[in-house]
Amino acid sequence: MMLDEPMSRHTSLKVGGPADIFAIPEDQDDLQGLLEWLAGQGIFWMAIGRGYNLLVRDKGIRGAVISLERFNRIERVGELLIRAEGGAENLAVVRFAQALGLGGIDFISGIPGTVGGAMRMNAGAYGSGILERIESLNLLRNGIVSEVPLKMLDYGYRRLSLAPGDIVLGALFRLEERDPAATEAEIQKDLELRRSKHNVGHPSAGSFFKNPAGQSSWRLIDAANLRGTRVGGAMVSEVHSNFLVNCGGATAQNFFDLSALVKEAVFSSSGVMLKEEVRIVGEE
Repeated sequence: MMLDEPMSRHTSLKVGGPADIFAIPEDQDDLQGLLEWLAGQGIFWMAIGRGYNLLVRDKGIRGAVISLERFNRIERVGELLIRAEGGAENLAVVRFAQALGLGGIDFISGIPGTVGGAMRMNAGAYGSGILERIESLNLLRNGIVSEVPLKMLDYGYRRLSLAPGDIVLGALFRLEERDPAATEAEIQKDLELRRSKHNVGHPSAGSFFKNPAGQSSWRLIDAANLRGTRVGGAMVSEVHSNFLVNCGGATAQNFFDLSALVKEAVFSSSGVMLKEEVRIVGEE
């Protein structure tokens, strides 16, 4: 457990003030014990994975941040079923399935982050969402671990609605038989596409804005002539305009100001109001 830990060390954007407490539980029992202690002390807490898709305000987080990075186990539990813990990297899950001759989730190969984050934002690409491949989620809710079937979850495009305080401990994937060579071809295709389009050369949180229905945020941002626009150390990437990047020395406020500028310019040019895809947390 660390005190006054800068969140800039734990987010892909490399910005964010300190968390009062930063804890990395070893396993489920350790996590439940930590939560009981925090509840007894009346301390607010929030859980994160590897800090992708996360923008922490400059004043930091009052309370505790719980990192699930050690919840990274993956196992086969049935002929077409694998279970991955919330801290497992997306590509690691695809590779695990590939070694078993299973596939169907190749599209998350190039999406940075972990299973827990992928579930919460229903991560996807090319018209697919990862929750379409889920049988159930293993949730920690009010101190109790439960297996929640997909049919009982409220989800949609780039979203999953959970109760406040829910922690995604893992997911049960139902896959299909797939030649490992075919999976490898899809993995390499996805990774190469993301290298060519998303290798922005600076720290980022991936796509900063959600795509409006039937439209692409990057096209709307391009139409507003915003590539390369900077506020302090934050910039609209010149490689992919839906990536806001840290060119060095950026603050969270730089990103908030740049986001506001982008939304205003896009609304003025197209009449569309963009919405952030990144998860924004911390003290205002």
